[in-house]
Amino acid sequence: MNQTKVRAYGTESAEAPLNQLSISRRAATPHDVEIEIAYCGVCHSDLHTARNEWHGTVYPCVPGHEIVGKIVSLGDHVSKFKLGDMVGVGCMVDSCRECQYCKEGLEQYCEPGATQTYNSPDKHLGTQTYGGYSERIVVDESFVLRIPANLDLAATAPLLCAGITTYSPLKHWKVGPGMKVGIVGIGGLGHMGIKIARAMGAHVVAFTTSESKFAEAKRLGADEVVLSKDDKQMAAFHGKLHFILDAVSAQHDINAYLALLRVDGSLALVGAPEYPLPVSAFSLIPGRKSLAGSMIGGIAETQEMLDFCGEHNITSDIEMIDIEQINEAYERLLKGDVRYRFVIDMSAFRNEKSEV
Repeated sequence: MNQTKVRAYGTESAEAPLNQLSISRRAATPHDVEIEIAYCGVCHSDLHTARNEWHGTVYPCVPGHEIVGKIVSLGDHVSKFKLGDMVGVGCMVDSCRECQYCKEGLEQYCEPGATQTYNSPDKHLGTQTYGGYSERIVVDESFVLRIPANLDLAATAPLLCAGITTYSPLKHWKVGPGMKVGIVGIGGLGHMGIKIARAMGAHVVAFTTSESKFAEAKRLGADEVVLSKDDKQMAAFHGKLHFILDAVSAQHDINAYLALLRVDGSLALVGAPEYPLPVSAFSLIPGRKSLAGSMIGGIAETQEMLDFCGEHNITSDIEMIDIEQINEAYERLLKGDVRYRFVIDMSAFRNEKSEV
């Protein structure tokens, strides 16, 4: 298969910083589009993978799965897009397309395993996939998404992960008018959860460990804000919430939040703490409550999310960086020092005069 060398930023080991690398991209096959990357969001998953914190990272590793860019070439049989279209690529670039879940539009739960945008076996080149911290990417048109014309492109990039990760469970549990919905954690995921739940018509209650985020939560669309460290404030919502979206990746007391659910209420985890969260049977049994999880969304649902965000003019709150600032951004990410998502402007990197 014909290949092209492109510049990227990645790492050669868990201990090494990210630096410029040369990687190979395949030439566009009949159903592929080649995308010149304009912006790429920085997800905490990027940091986990680059530093092998989830284990299984194959090096060299080029992270990035919140990609927005322009189509610069396409295969002969591409029918969904044309040259010059602004498009997005999220967490997946392929799946088996034949299992029951792929046929149901749930490619994220593909039984053999979806092909992730990075650090996944690349069936075309026989290496691992490389992500969006790069000049260009080649993706099958079936896994490429249209960007609503009214949305800011840079601020749209995080929707490809943070947006769909929060939209999918909110939709699945039928969040809407007449429902009181809790959003736990006001970070990259939580701030999107507040915006989307509000746009769905729910009464949104935000939970945070920091009083300094009260005004921010209200600005984002929360109707009420609760300091989760204050037992009295927490007790005021005992048995009041229909649904809770838990976006916290640190250790926390899940039972304290289960107590806030009404009978038949559900709590869905989208944050991923490193260690198991102890759950009491009596947090679930007396109220017929459910504890669940949710992982991104299928391609059709991701497009639905983008269209919904276009209709409601929803984007992520971002801080723009150059690719050379990525190591500093990772350190700040570890400290929670970002409101609320870093996005890499790839233009300076792409326009540099250097050889690959």
